[in-house]
Amino acid sequence: MRKLKVYLDTTVISYLAQDDAPDKMADTLRLWEIFKIGKYDIYLSDVTLAEVNECHEPKRTMLFEFLSQIDYTEISINDEVDMVAQKFIDNGILKQKSLDDCRHIACTIVNGCDCIISWNFSHIVNINTIKGVKIVSAITGYNEISIYTPTFLLEGEE
Repeated sequence: MRKLKVYLDTTVISYLAQDDAPDKMADTLRLWEIFKIGKYDIYLSDVTLAEVNECHEPKRTMLFEFLSQIDYTEISINDEVDMVAQKFIDNGILKQKSLDDCRHIACTIVNGCDCIISWNFSHIVNINTIKGVKIVSAITGYNEISIYTPTFLLEGEE
């Protein structure tokens, strides 16, 4: 059985060190332990890494130390990803100011990942985006993806 291909948006990495959200941080840390043993094929984009790089110290260094603990494939934004990302804006699913969130989703779709994992309830993990992803996947000819929180991947791990 092949491993699930999981794309991580920046919020997942950020919540590894998010003291003001202890429940989400705890779930993210538990999931990170599963990532470390290689249960999933992990994908990140250059957008994710650039956003992590924008964090203030000492959090930035801490987050890159976490990233060094797992194997992941880095995806670059290209014209195809930008075309799919623009479809979310053109179809009114997200606004232009959320272009990077659109790129996270588009990276997941274009690179054949099974799901995107996110704590971003405003733009990614919500019913309108989930419905919109189905539409954009269909009109662009890509396979449908799933959108989950880190907690979802923990179910059945106990």
